[in-house]
Amino acid sequence: MEYLFKGIKEFKEKDFLEHKDLFKKLEKKQEPHTLFIGCSDSRLVPNLITNTLPGELFVIRNIANIVPLYRTSNDYLATTSAIEYAIKVLKISNIVVCGHSNCGGCSALYLDESSLNEIPHTKKWLERAKTVKIKVEDQIDIKAEWEKREWMTEQLNIVEQMNHLLSYPYIIDRLLKKELNILGWYYIIETGEIYNYEKDNMEFVKIQ
Repeated sequence: MEYLFKGIKEFKEKDFLEHKDLFKKLEKKQEPHTLFIGCSDSRLVPNLITNTLPGELFVIRNIANIVPLYRTSNDYLATTSAIEYAIKVLKISNIVVCGHSNCGGCSALYLDESSLNEIPHTKKWLERAKTVKIKVEDQIDIKAEWEKREWMTEQLNIVEQMNHLLSYPYIIDRLLKKELNILGWYYIIETGEIYNYEKDNMEFVKIQ
């Protein structure tokens, strides 16, 4: 706890003062240009890897950077409502779905039933990525090729969640008007490299 308090003090004395004018400008409103949908993993830090300042990214984070398919409901839809707000209120210009290497959420897709039953809410949430697991199992021997299974699952999951965005009618509307870009990124933790998904070639290419 003291470590966190010390960090707050250092922020106020250093980083805040460095960007004091920016924070003053952001006092009454935000105008982010990008909706960043990333994994909750502590090793993925959106502003750090994009070198962006406060006010530039509107961030959604959850296990395995999942985008639920669009639906109307009286339930409490956290990710869906945040996407709605970003598009319809903030009118962002870009959506980035960012996955990463060594993703625990993607790995959990392959846990045995008894282990998944110990984390029932996570198990339910990962149903949004079950088609990814099926695609991987159809292509490789997941037990013999576990390293390939890892990165293949993580990358296919990014593409799957990008496709889920297309179930949102207001996203389709913005795309047709050429007012919105959808990007898929794969971040390698140990190297700092980020690969961008190229739809035409259906592959991830390193951003140089």
